[in-house]
Amino acid sequence: MALSVLDLFSVGIGPSSSHTVGPMRAAKRFARGLVDSADLAATVRVTTELFGSLGATGRGHGSDKAVVLGLQGEDPESVDTATADDQVAAAALDARLRLDGRHEIDFNFDDDVVLHRRKSLPAHPNGMTFRALDHTGATVRERTYYSVGGGFVVDEAAAGADRVVLDETVLPYPFTTADELLAICAREGMGIAEVMLANERVWHTEEELRAKLLGIWDVMRACVANGCAAEGILPGGLQVPRRAPALHTALTEAGDTGDPLRAMEWVNLFALAVNEENAAGGRIVTAPTNGAAGIIPAVLHYYMMFVPGADDDGVVRFLLTAAAVGILFKLNASISGAEVGCQGEVGSACSMAAAGLCEVLGGTPEQVENAAEVGIEHNLGLTCDPVGGLVQIPCIERNAIASVKAINAARLALHGNGSHKVSLDKAIKTMRETGADMKTKYKETSRGGLAVNVIEC
Repeated sequence: MALSVLDLFSVGIGPSSSHTVGPMRAAKRFARGLVDSADLAATVRVTTELFGSLGATGRGHGSDKAVVLGLQGEDPESVDTATADDQVAAAALDARLRLDGRHEIDFNFDDDVVLHRRKSLPAHPNGMTFRALDHTGATVRERTYYSVGGGFVVDEAAAGADRVVLDETVLPYPFTTADELLAICAREGMGIAEVMLANERVWHTEEELRAKLLGIWDVMRACVANGCAAEGILPGGLQVPRRAPALHTALTEAGDTGDPLRAMEWVNLFALAVNEENAAGGRIVTAPTNGAAGIIPAVLHYYMMFVPGADDDGVVRFLLTAAAVGILFKLNASISGAEVGCQGEVGSACSMAAAGLCEVLGGTPEQVENAAEVGIEHNLGLTCDPVGGLVQIPCIERNAIASVKAINAARLALHGNGSHKVSLDKAIKTMRETGADMKTKYKETSRGGLAVNVIEC
């Protein structure tokens, strides 16, 4: 299976990659399938059922709204975040929906988008079934999809339904484990970013890839800027205030006070800004998920702001290296909070960011692997227990803490020679096993942990 850096980093909409981006992509795929199969004309109604974690926390994550937008032909990369809610409200009010933006059908929001809080499909916690019906009520077309984390969507034909659709592209330097990756680096005399770049040339020229990655960085920077400027209360009912604008003002006005922890304050700001934008349904980069979207941008901003000599070449190397680690998690464990808890989201992102930073700070491949291992090892067992089913508490602060942890992991690894007892491969295996043992109530269902011990106001 071949995965690209652009599979790990994609532009989307908040608040969740698995619960918002994934369902929107699945709904659009279903609508497009009706067009391609010539079933569109016979369709007078479409019903959607969301199961498992999607059903349990879909309201808070906007899964129901995402389905409506996707059925109407919108996609997470280009949907107008400022009018998305209005589009959904209009469809509900008019009781009409335009499939793929071209074919009008009857629509009853309450009856046609059903969230099952206690039912699950067998292959993955994030399952959804779409049915197109004709004027007699007969099923014209039915498809089941799974949103498996990071915005990835697979159908029932995908093996195990917990991986991306198989890509049989032959890579010059294929790897599925960290040990294999390190062996390639040693044999070829290459760094991890160089190995990734060589593989990426199968799909893009180096110039094209650089432009795309710097485009991703531009979206990250815009997200931080937007988060620093937007004041008010986050949507959803928890009455969580945005903290990034006030913190940005305080740090800017204070200037360089000589505080040795000043950089940490800025890193906290960067992460808070991104995840507040995500919680508000803004434009973000899945990195590798929305729930953990603040960590890599925060660490990249730290690199650009506090590391002498930082430049765009470093940004490209950072993202390539982080993606190499993300691929290992995607292949050998999971980046889905609904499958393995928040260790799969914040833990994976922390590991990826640590690796990327270690690379641009001059780390060897062995030190980079060490940094990635430290990043995930100290997130093992992290549960996903969002209060109210919203990506706000504890998610926003958790990104800030993990961003600082990633920087610490990179710096710690640079003080060693890359030799350590617990390998990244063993840590990833442990994460997957821990996720399998974790009770369902701690895996993005809001039935355990903080979600039941914090009173919603």
